[in-house]
Amino acid sequence: MIFFALVAAFICAKVRVVAGAVVFTVVALVLFVGTPAGNGLPSAVASFLHAVNGAATPVLTKTDPGSEAVG
Repeated sequence: MIFFALVAAFICAKVRVVAGAVVFTVVALVLFVGTPAGNGLPSAVASFLHAVNGAATPVLTKTDPGSEAVG
């Protein structure tokens, strides 16, 4: 079923039906997460986003003491 959802997404993308391609891609992703191979995917994505957030937060919130930035 995952394979057919990916093929359907590819066909929709080829004929430029964006909504159909997105829907079939989401269906394939949900089906993949439901398998034992994709069981760890949500925690892996959460861990990656946590690492990106931890690396980006100091850079985004840093203010230069000599600047006239408000905040």
